[in-house]
Amino acid sequence: MPMQLKIWGCRGSVPTPGPDTVAYGGNTSCVEIVLGGEDALVLDAGTGIRALGNDLLRRGTRRIHLFLTHLHLDHLEGLRFFAPLWDENVTLEIFGPRSPVLSLRDRILRAFSPPLFPLDLRDVPARVSFHDLPGQPWTGDGISLRADLVLHPGPTLGFRVEARGASVAYLPDHEPALAGIEGRSSDWISAGALARDADLVLHDAQYIGDEYAARIGWGHSSVEDAVAFCEAVDARRLMLFHHDPERSDRDLELVEDRARELTGRDRPPPLLAHEGMVVDIG
Repeated sequence: MPMQLKIWGCRGSVPTPGPDTVAYGGNTSCVEIVLGGEDALVLDAGTGIRALGNDLLRRGTRRIHLFLTHLHLDHLEGLRFFAPLWDENVTLEIFGPRSPVLSLRDRILRAFSPPLFPLDLRDVPARVSFHDLPGQPWTGDGISLRADLVLHPGPTLGFRVEARGASVAYLPDHEPALAGIEGRSSDWISAGALARDADLVLHDAQYIGDEYAARIGWGHSSVEDAVAFCEAVDARRLMLFHHDPERSDRDLELVEDRARELTGRDRPPPLLAHEGMVVDIG
């Protein structure tokens, strides 16, 4: 069986429910690596994790490994409404970027305190532990996950997941153009080592065309830079991710068209992430 991933949220910056975002979804970043066993492996805790949590309880999943790229709210705001947190039979391991100021645990506790939230994370029934990254690669159930720092404001990680001979890089918030892409070896490109030769790269593609020029340093990529990045690291396929909150379903299809125009014929056409999407890798 190939490695699978499922998209539970792929919007950037802020949730966007409404009639113009039905096809591709309005929930923020959350991706599940489908293990097919008793454990769950989850990337980010945007608002998409709420529906995932309900599904995990329905499946009877009792051990969950949650990897956070960073702690901006669009990647964390769903955690407070993650149903397994409120189940005493669940063990939840939370991995995220280390900070020189406070531990991962102490930074997340801020989101679970008044006036932001009425309940304290220290009082939830689930057994919760915290792990600062990067560190040694995580392994479990035939899967290996490696983390490294990437270009984005504040401590931010990218992830590479390998299993069953396949590999996927998860880079939802990433601005590689800030340090340069063209003419550089992959070792000198932000996240180059994580994405090198990957079968699939989920990459930030929030901007298109001239939009990026007015937002340099904001931490996000244009679709043009996402394509250039994948070509530079020789990744097999690109998935466009972290959709701009202003884009309607029709707007996103135009972004996909632009990515396909830029992609060489020797590579599969880019994919446009949408909620509920299940992708076989490898």
